[in-house]
Amino acid sequence: MPMLVPNTRAERPSLDDFPMDLRAASRDDVLGLARRYQVDFLRFVFTDIQGVNKNVEVPKSQFERALTSGVMFDGSSIEGLVRIEESDMLLKPDLATFRILPYDDEGGRVARLICDIHRPDDAPFEGCPRLTLKRQIARAKALGYTMMAGCEVEFFLFEKAADGSPTTITHDSGAYFDLTPVDRGEEIRRVIVEQLTRMGFEVEAAHHEVAIGQHEIDFRYTDALTTADNIATFRFIVRSVANRFGFHASFMPKPIEGVAGSGMHTHQSLFRAPDDNAFADASNEFGLSPVALSYIEGLLRHAVGFCAITNPLVNSYKRLVPGYEAPVNVAWSLRNRSPLVRIPDTRGLATRCELRMPDPSANPYLALAVQLAAGLEGVEQGYECREPVTRNIFKMSFRDRRKYQIDDLPRDLGEALSEFKRDKVITEALGEHLTQRFLEAKREEVARYQQHISTWEIREYLGRY
Repeated sequence: MPMLVPNTRAERPSLDDFPMDLRAASRDDVLGLARRYQVDFLRFVFTDIQGVNKNVEVPKSQFERALTSGVMFDGSSIEGLVRIEESDMLLKPDLATFRILPYDDEGGRVARLICDIHRPDDAPFEGCPRLTLKRQIARAKALGYTMMAGCEVEFFLFEKAADGSPTTITHDSGAYFDLTPVDRGEEIRRVIVEQLTRMGFEVEAAHHEVAIGQHEIDFRYTDALTTADNIATFRFIVRSVANRFGFHASFMPKPIEGVAGSGMHTHQSLFRAPDDNAFADASNEFGLSPVALSYIEGLLRHAVGFCAITNPLVNSYKRLVPGYEAPVNVAWSLRNRSPLVRIPDTRGLATRCELRMPDPSANPYLALAVQLAAGLEGVEQGYECREPVTRNIFKMSFRDRRKYQIDDLPRDLGEALSEFKRDKVITEALGEHLTQRFLEAKREEVARYQQHISTWEIREYLGRY
């Protein structure tokens, strides 16, 4: 099994004293850090509409030019960005995101900067997922709020075939909170945690999840933009470490039939100040303020509309089925884990709601943008929150489900896309460009899926008919 030993080159300075708070960093500050820590390559990182990490890498001879002018790239080659006749796009780095990767590649030490996408004339590009989230953050700020969010991201570790391609053969037979030797991913998780820590993450917990080969690593909540950046970085680090150990890490929502799928439960709240959680209200019977209740109702009313964004794959809807703790009903509860929104027991500064439907294949910037847009719509319009559900929804009568206004989430991606197109709050939050490009890409995915003949169909029908 290949071992991963971060930064073993004696001639390179240790990263132990690397400054993690670079919010006020200038171009010269970043250039100075690159020289001090002997960085050889700088990756300008962004995500496409599907949430896949992309990057343009420059050598150290080009650092000053790239940090001054940004980096041009061909946007027509990236799915969902622009047409070929308007292909040139500009990557503008967020200097506060400068981090050095906690290991040396063959070519030397590599650092990264997360970027926003602009047009060549420096105008913000309306199809940039990160800028889309920033617009909703600005909307919240205008109302006096900052969205704080934390995501529980689950993933699977699989063995590779002899040719290096991924399989669905799990690396262990562990279950929830199991230990070695049943949980063979323990060592890999420790290295992931160590590398995330070196990248500035505050990791709170790491453990084996319910399904065989399934894992979860939780990092501390923070503002929405940093959380989205962290998820993008997290997925890269997890897959990189797994690969170096000879495994494949997958964030596919439901890779194995008959076991739990992977979710990205999103905890969220609105703060007026660092010590003022707008969701907290000790005088309310639920410990929730009117702001919190209206925000929750906003999530519930628009969940069907934004489901295509938070659960964007054909495969996502094979996770959203009864029997595996993933929600299928639009409802909320104080403790019950089956509804869409759950309120964890903690109150005071930690008061929050947990949206349980998103999965880790989602673009983190768009997923947080639509959740914030839905919640803020509830706050701005003063939505009156429906009653919480404490009973087992699956055993409720149709009449009781109507009483609690319990609807169902879309059953497949095609239905989710239709609901998404109808929801003006969500499509306006994304803007016309992203809405159209997303619909085009996903309708094509649905069409390809509908034309595919699966092994299940051959097994079920070929001999019978």
